[in-house]
Amino acid sequence: MAVAAKNIPAPDLVPVRRALLSVFDKTGLIDFARALAAAGVELVSTGGTAKAIAAAGMAVRDVSELTGFPEIMDGRVKTLHPSVHGALLGVRDDPEHAAAMRDHGIEPIDLVVSNLYPFEEVRRSGAEYASIVENIDIGGPAMIRAAAKNHAYVAIVTDPDDYAPVLNALEMNIGSLSLDFRKKLAAKAFARTATYDAAISGWFAEALEIEHPTWRAFGGRLATVMRYGENPHQGAGFYVDGDKRPGVATARQLQGKQLSYNNINDTDAAFELVGEFDPARSAAVAIIKHANPCGVAEDVSLKAAYAKALACDPVSAFGGIVAMNRILDAEAAEEIVKTFTEVIIAPDASEEAIHIVAAKKNLRLLVTGGLPDPRAAGTTVKSVAGGLLVQGRDNAVVDDLDLKVVTKRAPTPAEIADLRFAFRIAKHVKSNAIVYAKDGATVGIGAGQMSRVDSSRIAARKALDAAEAAEPLTKGSVVASDAFFPFADGLLSAIEAGATAVIQPGGSMRDDDVIAAADEHGIAMVFTGVRHFRH
Repeated sequence: MAVAAKNIPAPDLVPVRRALLSVFDKTGLIDFARALAAAGVELVSTGGTAKAIAAAGMAVRDVSELTGFPEIMDGRVKTLHPSVHGALLGVRDDPEHAAAMRDHGIEPIDLVVSNLYPFEEVRRSGAEYASIVENIDIGGPAMIRAAAKNHAYVAIVTDPDDYAPVLNALEMNIGSLSLDFRKKLAAKAFARTATYDAAISGWFAEALEIEHPTWRAFGGRLATVMRYGENPHQGAGFYVDGDKRPGVATARQLQGKQLSYNNINDTDAAFELVGEFDPARSAAVAIIKHANPCGVAEDVSLKAAYAKALACDPVSAFGGIVAMNRILDAEAAEEIVKTFTEVIIAPDASEEAIHIVAAKKNLRLLVTGGLPDPRAAGTTVKSVAGGLLVQGRDNAVVDDLDLKVVTKRAPTPAEIADLRFAFRIAKHVKSNAIVYAKDGATVGIGAGQMSRVDSSRIAARKALDAAEAAEPLTKGSVVASDAFFPFADGLLSAIEAGATAVIQPGGSMRDDDVIAAADEHGIAMVFTGVRHFRH
């Protein structure tokens, strides 16, 4: 049974006479406290926050004076007391609440300023289990939630970015804060504690290796309000969860207009793909359009890799995203800016390259400081009506797989290199995925078709369209399939296009028929045992 409300109307303007400040992040604290004191607000504080305020020359009352009880247990217990929570939760226009406050000497608190122990940062630092646990804040969330619940009388500030708006509101309302303003602060406060608890529960599941916890929470902080979502009639925002995985969420944008919803989605896909390529081994470039690669290549230089990637499908590359696994240099930059490009993302960029890209004022240039680890564990989340689909990141890497030759002819060393290359790409192509590759470059990509045969044919047709000579680029290529061939027809289509070797997961009921078709045409085939569906 729900708790019944007394339906006491909340006042619009509540004067701020006493404020409790208890923060870990002291950014802007002193200036804010000084402005509150100048407005006649009594300052109450705890521990290090009280010391910082006193050191700045302001009068501050220690919370232990309110509670009549000292901080104990290394500061674990300091605000968990009726004199604090009664001051925050008391409904001041309720006669029973008011009488209880008088009887117990509880003085009302009108404003709480609190941010939390840096649990998220400590977790990401790789600290010991005990250190991470010690950075789980208890008193802070309790105060924040109490103040937010009683927003009818109390204002709660959890973000230093809100200090200036609070001071402006106090000035406009002659020392008071409006109900509408208090509601917005409360909504933000509950979102903050929810995100904090999501991080804690997620860490526990990870630390205890609980693959499917009974309750699952995700949280993030608003990084950008987008102009719109996938389409102009859809609103959108970009939230970051603090994960330091190099990519679009952690990148610095050196120039260009604001990233759109689709830009972020495509840029993430592009950079995750080039993360499959070790920069110490080769330079790699991926060109992405609508989250699918339209060209990928590796070579001795970024310029050479870009040229090979562009040759795969120069028409689709127009207005695409270009990602690379090495520092963007001037030579590569000069080539990339010749084609209309939406975003360039790289681990870093030379000063000369930055200058070259700057000539295209709308072209976004992002630098990440590193590459994503394709082998790292993690989770992906997709919303469906009424719920969320949560799964582990696809961190299978073809270099770690034991390739099984299933045909009479084994692939040559050159074919093996291209087969591995093609399978890396297939992992990042929407299913059904078919990738033709030759000499470290894609020469045809078929993505997202309902039939694997259609994907094979589309990829071959694109290769033919891209060919400057009469002979299609797929002649003498290898082909990768993200999943098994259910029938021999998809394989036969690839053979017809000129493929000489095939890499696929295997596992079909008709594997024997597919292998027989490969043997009949003298091509090599290897099984990976791993499927790479991407929806």
